[in-house]
Amino acid sequence: MSTKDPRRSLAQQLATAAEAYQLAAVIPHCTECAKPCCRLDALVLELDWKEFKSLWKLDESRKAFDTRLAAGKGPEEIRAGNGLYYAHRKPCPAYDEAGRACRVYDQDVKPPGCSDFPVYEDGGHLVADLRCEAIDLATLTAQVAQAIGPDFRVVQSADKDFPFLVTLSVKRAR
Repeated sequence: MSTKDPRRSLAQQLATAAEAYQLAAVIPHCTECAKPCCRLDALVLELDWKEFKSLWKLDESRKAFDTRLAAGKGPEEIRAGNGLYYAHRKPCPAYDEAGRACRVYDQDVKPPGCSDFPVYEDGGHLVADLRCEAIDLATLTAQVAQAIGPDFRVVQSADKDFPFLVTLSVKRAR
């Protein structure tokens, strides 16, 4: 009897399909994107202290920074909460506006949220964020269907509150 968890295997297949789609369709589009996500106009970047300190090039302690932020003297684009820092409304400091590319793309300091946006595996499902203009839902769905094989079908559903978030669920074919 196999000890493999079939749901985990399927989740791995979905994660692999998401990564392949990102490499083939999303990343090549970034340099020509009309609304780069790194500008953080519509998106919020979630960072832990290490990521935040590195990207914003801070040399003070976390306690000192938190005190300064709470006093309204921190960067206006940063909000703190739940032990994390949230950046929005100003471009990420790692975004090179002239080159339209990320300066920390292949480095450890690149936040995980940047690596898996706009398509990511979540609990055995794929989530596609349609705020990214590089997403072609029909192509993504077809690639996922091909990756998981004929024993499964892909079902799309949009989030009720955030319709730009579309979940691709995999169901056993009948």
